[in-house]
Amino acid sequence: MKVVIQRVTEASVTIEGDSVAQIGNGLLVLLGIVNEDTQDDISWLCNKIINLRIFPDENGVMNTSLKASTGDVILVSQFTLHASTKKGNRPSYIKAAKPDIAIPLYENFIESLQDTLGKTIQTGKFGADMKVQLVNDGPVTIIIDSKNRE
Repeated sequence: MKVVIQRVTEASVTIEGDSVAQIGNGLLVLLGIVNEDTQDDISWLCNKIINLRIFPDENGVMNTSLKASTGDVILVSQFTLHASTKKGNRPSYIKAAKPDIAIPLYENFIESLQDTLGKTIQTGKFGADMKVQLVNDGPVTIIIDSKNRE
């Protein structure tokens, strides 16, 4: 699994003109899933996401986690995170998991993130054409791959 985490002052997801998710301060998390992903990847990433100390403390230093802040989360599935651009100019998405594998993992990720965080998160809709808007705070953008645990 691969995630792009963006600290935001606001973010929203719109599908066919309807707002389906909207938050103020918090994280917008884009999630890409491959066939080899497991519950272990989900658990590790959820723990990492909520414990990253990327929110400012009382001194303005990035030293507070999502879990310790009042921030919210929007989670959006994004198969293009696993694009291969090795050959030519048209990206290949062959590494991205097909819906029969990805949807259950995506749903499990939502549930696990909510359980780990201790509150409901907002989401986009798997497979939908979504319009995602955000104001990146900082900017703070972090990419994490569960297969490369650095």
